[in-house]
Amino acid sequence: MSNGTSNAPTRKHTALPKAQILIEALPWLTRHHGKTVVIKFGGNAMIDEDLKAAFAQDVVFLRHAGLKPVVVHGGGPQISAALDKHGIVSEFKAGLRVTTEDAMDVVRMVLAGQVQRELVGLLNQHGPLAVGLTGEDAHTLTATKHQPEIDGELVDIGRVGEITEIDTGAIEALLADGRIPVVSSIARSQDDHHVYNVNADTAAAALAAALGAETLMVLTDVEGLYEDWPNSDEVISRLTASELEKLLPDLSSGMVPKMEGCLHAVRGGVTTARVIDGRVQHSILLEIFTDEGIGTMVVPDEEGES
Repeated sequence: MSNGTSNAPTRKHTALPKAQILIEALPWLTRHHGKTVVIKFGGNAMIDEDLKAAFAQDVVFLRHAGLKPVVVHGGGPQISAALDKHGIVSEFKAGLRVTTEDAMDVVRMVLAGQVQRELVGLLNQHGPLAVGLTGEDAHTLTATKHQPEIDGELVDIGRVGEITEIDTGAIEALLADGRIPVVSSIARSQDDHHVYNVNADTAAAALAAALGAETLMVLTDVEGLYEDWPNSDEVISRLTASELEKLLPDLSSGMVPKMEGCLHAVRGGVTTARVIDGRVQHSILLEIFTDEGIGTMVVPDEEGES
């Protein structure tokens, strides 16, 4: 026997864990093959260069693994920075950005001309895959003016829209062609034909339902939905739509559109909606292809639940 000079056993040992990891993914690959997954890109993953690159790798991996990823993005931090640069004050009411006509021009420029372009560029380092569009393209998203209720009064917050209609034709054509659609959350108004800013969590959820997606994934800057925050950092790993509905009134304002989106998605036919920690590199792959799902998963009600 040689004393380890042959490199065959070493090679075998280093390769084996890799094979086991790939095999662990097999049932998930089988289950998700050909299915549409809508991913809301946001939070820290949008700002940190390494997380951005890892996100792009994950999405391309999903595409090559036989899934059909659709990316929806907003751009809160980038919009705030651009408005500062243009001397426009950022104001929020009821957790939504007050969007004047001047601000809307900046919002559109940042979302479609900066955030989307960068994301398309990162994805296309891996091949001619990503195509960017906004909700304006091919009537993908149509909106009406959204007026939140604050203290019993409807408040005008400018060019902020809520979605009234979705046409998935352009996205479905891109998916059929093997492309990865990257959608900026702005929409045309059906009333005055102006462009409106739409919450990206809400847009992602509405698109997931309209596309009949298997999964909606929302990247956040937390580990998931906490059981009893701030007293405990236990994350609820799975809950039904009805259980989530009961929790909604007590959630922090930043989590509300995300969790309302998850609720809307599963009530609209999406099989699972998940909030995952975008600060963890490759969190999307961990969530979709391993037994150790991370974050919080929302599922439709069991039979007999209202």
